[in-house]
Amino acid sequence: MSAELQVRSAGRLRQPKFAHFLVWLVRLAVALAHFGYAAAAAPLSPVSVDSVGITVSDVDRAVEFYSRVLTFETIADREVDGDSYEHLFGVFGLRIRAVRMRLGAECIELMQFLAPHGRPVPADSRSNDEWFQHVAIVVSDMSAAYARLRRLHVEYASSEPQRLPDWNPNAAGIEAFYFRDPDGHNLEILAFPPGKGIARWHLPTNKLFLGIDHTAIVVSDTEASLRFYRDLLGLQVVGTSENYGTEQEHLNNVFGAHLRITSLRGPQGPGVELLEYLAPRTGRSLPADSHPNDLWYWEINFRVPEPAAIGELLHKSRYPLISSRVIELHDAALGWLASVVVRDPDGHASLIGSYPQP
Repeated sequence: MSAELQVRSAGRLRQPKFAHFLVWLVRLAVALAHFGYAAAAAPLSPVSVDSVGITVSDVDRAVEFYSRVLTFETIADREVDGDSYEHLFGVFGLRIRAVRMRLGAECIELMQFLAPHGRPVPADSRSNDEWFQHVAIVVSDMSAAYARLRRLHVEYASSEPQRLPDWNPNAAGIEAFYFRDPDGHNLEILAFPPGKGIARWHLPTNKLFLGIDHTAIVVSDTEASLRFYRDLLGLQVVGTSENYGTEQEHLNNVFGAHLRITSLRGPQGPGVELLEYLAPRTGRSLPADSHPNDLWYWEINFRVPEPAAIGELLHKSRYPLISSRVIELHDAALGWLASVVVRDPDGHASLIGSYPQP
């Protein structure tokens, strides 16, 4: 969800004054002229993952699930509508109720389109379809977490938790399990053995659910995706792995699953994991007519420090936009904000927002 959605209380937002808008455009033009074409090869920096957005059919039901089952806490609940949001998301006549929830240091944004409604997640979705995305929630004890999910009757996506084998040095000892929320969105619980994962996942704690390690997306071509997430957005590759065998098949519930996995991170927030199925290559493409109110819609919400950085991205990018333009809003307490939603090579959505550090 955009920065604007993260900070405002319920109600229709005030539009910027025309004078303020002109000042913003002048500043943007000066910044773009300064960077020029010589800067076009450099990635945006620093870019951090702020949160992960998920479109849901009933936000009250979703909040109840994420809080009761996974111990997320609600930190903001608001409604937005109007021309700026219609152009940001490319959906005419929208009204969105958005709830921001936090687990540990990481956040998700649950978005219910009160109007207009979108389409449900296809009932025959598989983990190798390119609309697949999940958030990986780190747990301190896999056995206890799995017992809790069973007791609360979650819908399984894996047959049971899997321990990745010792022959795979980059993944050995990691335990994982896939399940679904009430709308059919895939989720993962993940337990790291000593020596794997970032350091804070190994700090002493009495909590069972610790935070979000990454969001994972299925991609058709890792190199093409790296040109977007690494070369354009400036995320850093922090790990790679090639996973296959019975454990991976039962984790993904895809017979013969053989994956190339690439992990990227920014200076803050959860990582982004690219999942390329080397086999089977039967996954379906993200529908070309996907819209943000469709329930298979996810977005990775990136934060950049200055509005001009968004214009710079558009200046050097040829990736398709969901937004009709960069959206500017003015708030007396926060200063200028700007956002745009862009698609990666497989159609996954990234919202690029400029707003103050949290």
